[in-house]
Amino acid sequence: MTTMTREPAIRVQAITKSYKDLHVLRGVDFEVAAGSIFALLGSNGAGKTTLVRILSTLLRANTGTATVHGFDVSSAPGDVRRSISLTGQFAAVDEVLTGWENLVLVAKLRHLKNPGAIADEMLARFSLTDAGSRRAATYSGGMRRRLDIAMSLVGNPPVVFLDEPTTGLDPQARIEVWQTVKRLAKDGTTILLTTQYLDEAEHLADRIAILHKGTIIQSGTLAELKQLLPSAKVEYVQKQPTLEDVFLALVGDDTVPAGEEPR
Repeated sequence: MTTMTREPAIRVQAITKSYKDLHVLRGVDFEVAAGSIFALLGSNGAGKTTLVRILSTLLRANTGTATVHGFDVSSAPGDVRRSISLTGQFAAVDEVLTGWENLVLVAKLRHLKNPGAIADEMLARFSLTDAGSRRAATYSGGMRRRLDIAMSLVGNPPVVFLDEPTTGLDPQARIEVWQTVKRLAKDGTTILLTTQYLDEAEHLADRIAILHKGTIIQSGTLAELKQLLPSAKVEYVQKQPTLEDVFLALVGDDTVPAGEEPR
């Protein structure tokens, strides 16, 4: 009996990128399993966005190879583009149009049949149906980001790049985006997430790679990374609420039935 193994959705080998004397990427290697969330964690200037631009064919590497959904980013850029979606740090929605009109526009640009039906489906999928007829300018930050991600998923690309998707969002909007990302992975989409927020990587990622000064200095699951540090000796532990617990307790939870006190 033979065991079938799935090819990685993303494979990066010895990628380098320099601008004259500025070495942004110094030999980056990693793989992303299909249907997983992979977080590329690093501070500003670590090279995260440069790497995403290379993988999405917007930029050429100096050396090394990379494949996305089985296609080489250098020799088959058209196939890569048809297989991916890229969401940048700021929502790329047309604020003059309604949410529904934004989605219809993208569907038409991608030459898809029944753009109106596609827009209806995406609004429902991202809990935006009630806001679909409103102009995007009236949306909250979290709603606008959800619409942006919905637009990027028109056509169901198998691989999605989210480049610092919660930059500038308030805490509640960040939680909304996190829930959206988790649903995408549950549906089988492969997600490469770049972030400088440790809690974001901790909450979302199946695997985490730490990019520092252009190289991956460590990668693994959250549990594997935690094992790199010695365990602290604890004699007495008192559970403290997280900041998320405090925030939700203070602002309230819309899911609490009427007449009940939030816990």
